[in-house]
Amino acid sequence: MAKKKVEAPRLIETFSEFKDNKNIDRTTLVGVLEESFRNVITREYGTDENFDVIVNPDKGDFEIYRTREVVEDGEVTDSNKQIALSEARKIEDDYEVGEDVSEKIDITSFGRRSILTLRQTLASKILELEHENLYQKYKEREGEMVSAEVYQTWKNETLLMDDEGNELILPKSQQIPRDFFHKGDTVRAIIDHVDNPNGHPKIYLSRTCEAFLLKLLEQEIPEIADNLITVRRIARMPGERAKIAVESYDDRIDPVGACVGVKGSRIHTIVREMHNENIDVIHYSANLKILIQRALQPAQISSIELDDEAKSAAVYLRPQEVSLAIGKNGINIKLASKLTGYTIDVFRQVEGEDEEEDIYLEEFADEIDQWVIDAITSLGFKTARDVLKAPRQVLIEQADLEESTVDDVYRILKAEFDEV
Repeated sequence: MAKKKVEAPRLIETFSEFKDNKNIDRTTLVGVLEESFRNVITREYGTDENFDVIVNPDKGDFEIYRTREVVEDGEVTDSNKQIALSEARKIEDDYEVGEDVSEKIDITSFGRRSILTLRQTLASKILELEHENLYQKYKEREGEMVSAEVYQTWKNETLLMDDEGNELILPKSQQIPRDFFHKGDTVRAIIDHVDNPNGHPKIYLSRTCEAFLLKLLEQEIPEIADNLITVRRIARMPGERAKIAVESYDDRIDPVGACVGVKGSRIHTIVREMHNENIDVIHYSANLKILIQRALQPAQISSIELDDEAKSAAVYLRPQEVSLAIGKNGINIKLASKLTGYTIDVFRQVEGEDEEEDIYLEEFADEIDQWVIDAITSLGFKTARDVLKAPRQVLIEQADLEESTVDDVYRILKAEFDEV
């Protein structure tokens, strides 16, 4: 019997280890312990109604008490719920018929088989709790950045481990084409989604989604983290190129300059993380035509026709600008379409088709101050006709120009075309 009595403290020690190592909260642990003990009690006695289970994880022990009614000798019909007067008086000599007797039950009296079953049941339930906690923990973190260590790499996925030893899966389809990992490497990725098939959580990561680029921007550019600069749109072709549209409500902050950094220092850190995925940073505009113009840079657009119902844009360019707009393998125009949400079709201007000539703003440097030209071109208006077609209020507010300055610009540009 001495060996059996070791089982009870070993049980509670095992439970305490589960709590400490698996981050199961105390209330839940106690509830699981009580439920498991009551299941064993029901199996042994047929009911647990007249039993009290007290669990104390802090002290590493537990107690079970059974309450029975005192009846006259020879009148016991249920030995689990009733106790003969003579037996009760062996516990306390002043018990009387009708009173309740509460006595402590030694769990070792259940037998080794019951105790083994209890341990197995508890281990199973605590494992279920661990899985549920892990699922909830990571489900709430979907979209967050995580750093984890590479444990093993296979053809279709890479297995990573977080600081607590939880398994994270980075599918090949969610890796940047030039990603190549070694065991022990630390990898940053976005928690893409969490599944829970048959109660076994599967945590999937991604390095190809737009959210990954956004989180990198937040980590590397303080103005974005502090909400001084807002990233309004992101479009990516992982491993190839990305476009982001940014804006700031603080006139003192140049959002594009802040994102790029001195000599590209800030953006280069992100580019290296994404294995030389080129990143174009442009000023965001609520004016769709302007946004499309900027998204298609470095091409210079002559004119744009929008079909809002079809969500499409017909863009007209000089022949020499077409290849710039489309980009290598069509990447530039694809990203521009994705960034703006409009299908963009490019058309070459045929000589004689449009009799209107146009002139780049830089040609007016002898009549218009260079800082004024820079302020206007930063909005995407590169030519004289771009400016003349632009709303006056847009130039005043977004280029931060005086009304008289804008009127002078209009006058100079109109005079040039009138002269022609």
